[in-house]
Amino acid sequence: MKAPENTLKKALKANSLQFGCWVNLDGTVGAEIVGRAGFDWALIDAEHGPNGINDIMLKLQVLEGLNTSSIVRVPIGETWIIKQVLDAGAQSILVPIVEDHQQASELVQAVRYPPIGKRGVGSAVARAAHFGNLTEYLTSADEQICLVIQLETQKGLLALDDLLEIEGIDGIFIGPSDLSADMGYLGNPEAPEVQDVILGALKKIANSEKVAGILSLTKSKTKQYIKGGAKMIGIASDVLTLNEALKSKTLDFKK
Repeated sequence: MKAPENTLKKALKANSLQFGCWVNLDGTVGAEIVGRAGFDWALIDAEHGPNGINDIMLKLQVLEGLNTSSIVRVPIGETWIIKQVLDAGAQSILVPIVEDHQQASELVQAVRYPPIGKRGVGSAVARAAHFGNLTEYLTSADEQICLVIQLETQKGLLALDDLLEIEGIDGIFIGPSDLSADMGYLGNPEAPEVQDVILGALKKIANSEKVAGILSLTKSKTKQYIKGGAKMIGIASDVLTLNEALKSKTLDFKK
């Protein structure tokens, strides 16, 4: 048996808009709620959430039986954590703060098996291969991996042209918060100067063979980014949505 089909990668290849939600809360119940809410994808955040490898695996297990694709954002783009996340069953990975051609090329190597990559061969004991029961996993896994890199600094955006030439990267995701901070607008990603850079990058990505992605938590900005070429859009966060909904409830009665 081969590796399971990556439905998110298939949808992105078909140029279909894919909307997702950030999963930062601890435990699996929140992930299940997100997975049942109708999002196309749910991102398990190991960069800014309390998600170690066991937490990631449990959330992957919960989401697997639902109609929402899983993405894991690793805390850092290093081979050791990518190896663990892939073996835990992730097929789609978002890597933060990618800034140059060499770094991005190493990430492509990290998610693929030899001889074209450097992923460690441990499928016989890995959940990804159903603990050895997917007998054709080694020869079919590579084609189902969806690698998305995140540009969050001016240096990364300056390297965009080079990054677009790298085979094996499926998408390029813009991170407004870190980018605005790097540009001198900490806490203000809505600054016109930041938005100009974002829209310029989205257009360039959309005109390539890569998928353009971004986090956008307001309807007006989301519409603008879609018009600008974004196809993979994070439109919600479990933490922010819960916080806003609870505050709204209290304000109804405590004015």
